[in-house]
Amino acid sequence: MNSMKISQIQKMFSENPDLMTGFYENIFKNIESQNPEYNSITHVYPDIVKKRIEELSQIKNPQDYPLYGVPIVIKENIQKKNYSVQCASKILEGYLGQYDSTAVSSLEKSGAIIIGTANMDEFAMGSSNEYSIHGPVHNPFDKKRVSGGSSGGSAVSCALGFASVTLGSDTGGSVRQPAAFCGIYGYKPTYGRVSRYGLVAYGSSLDQISPFTTSVDDLDTVMKVIGQTDPKDATTLLHNYQGKKACDLAQIKVGIMPSLWSKGVDKSIVESINKTIEQMKKLGVTIKNIDIPTIHKCISTYYIIASAEASSNLARFDGVRYGYREENSQSIQELYTKSRSKGFGKEVKKRIMLGTFTLSQGHYDAFYEKGQQVRNYLKKEIAKAWDDVDFILLPTTPTLPFSIGEKCEDTLFMYLNDLFTVPANLTGIPAISCPMIEGDKETDLPIGLQFYAPYNEDEKLIGFAHALEQKQLFGHHRSDVFMNQGGL
Repeated sequence: MNSMKISQIQKMFSENPDLMTGFYENIFKNIESQNPEYNSITHVYPDIVKKRIEELSQIKNPQDYPLYGVPIVIKENIQKKNYSVQCASKILEGYLGQYDSTAVSSLEKSGAIIIGTANMDEFAMGSSNEYSIHGPVHNPFDKKRVSGGSSGGSAVSCALGFASVTLGSDTGGSVRQPAAFCGIYGYKPTYGRVSRYGLVAYGSSLDQISPFTTSVDDLDTVMKVIGQTDPKDATTLLHNYQGKKACDLAQIKVGIMPSLWSKGVDKSIVESINKTIEQMKKLGVTIKNIDIPTIHKCISTYYIIASAEASSNLARFDGVRYGYREENSQSIQELYTKSRSKGFGKEVKKRIMLGTFTLSQGHYDAFYEKGQQVRNYLKKEIAKAWDDVDFILLPTTPTLPFSIGEKCEDTLFMYLNDLFTVPANLTGIPAISCPMIEGDKETDLPIGLQFYAPYNEDEKLIGFAHALEQKQLFGHHRSDVFMNQGGL
């Protein structure tokens, strides 16, 4: 893909801020011409951007701002004042941000320009970006296929060059999975590494604001900006992200679990893993077989915990204070029932019902408490694995992007698509999905592989990914697709 890197944009505008106006006019023209085909952007704000450009042009030392003039798109569940925070749901139709999230404030203090909001699965619940009031997001490599979810709009916007950086949220793989489907990088930081203040909550113990980029250097730059401690979020870590660490590949040990992908994973993805393993060996990386038995329990554990937290978090949407209200109600109980029944989509209601059931009297101990016990056991097993290895290699997804409408009614298939991503959210560790330079041989669709790292080792993980990128193990798949289409 032909996206300009952050450093290129920052340097260009630092030397000549007058170029910004024409640059952003081209961005909006590009979105206007392409977005109807892909449906990745829900709203753009050219008038606000124009005022923002005027503000930035007054800065005397633009070279001191690492994101000076850099365009960014945010997922529609991240607060920015006067921007849509509809969460792709009817129940929040017309709702605008009341304040700036910490992530957005940090980006803007560094000189970034937030140009618009991205499509998503309703309330971040989905793996295909088909559960949206705005309609499905189309894959940039094949418009008949899904983009991945729930942050599919952010992934496609980055892949198409609408913005150099886009923000999504990763609760069970919602950034890494669409990154794999769209051939770009998706990074889930350590839980607490990026403030959740201003993120509409789905699963509070799992959610993380997470970036998409087309290079590891750009990931590193963005993490320096948003990876900060925040007094508004008590769960943030007490120190800031310091930047990627230099990596000597000959000193690195990577753990693998071949039994995990021996069945049910597309052949081309398995071939990519095996090829990557051989390439890493040639670079001096030590590969070791490891075993994490409880990882097989992750999907059931995740959906119990995530649905329970969703049931609690979404209780606030009642038709009374904001969003959709069913006016023809004779009582407050009827108002709640009708507003939520008509305001929420099918998938969201399914997870609310599941979560309410697992938290109910008589079932709490058997489901939710048991899920938390399994979660704690998994944390101990993965913590023990770090005694033997530095990173763990896994597929990002078990399948290639599937056709729109093909699987959206197959709940089991959709939930199993998160098989390799949810362990990182349950344990809070950082994970990165990296795009393979070679895609599937038959379809030429992109393939993503991911790495886990120990808790709070974000700098080490991004440094490792950068070292592999420099050795051309990862990169931009099929760059010809977007040439001359007006992307950055």
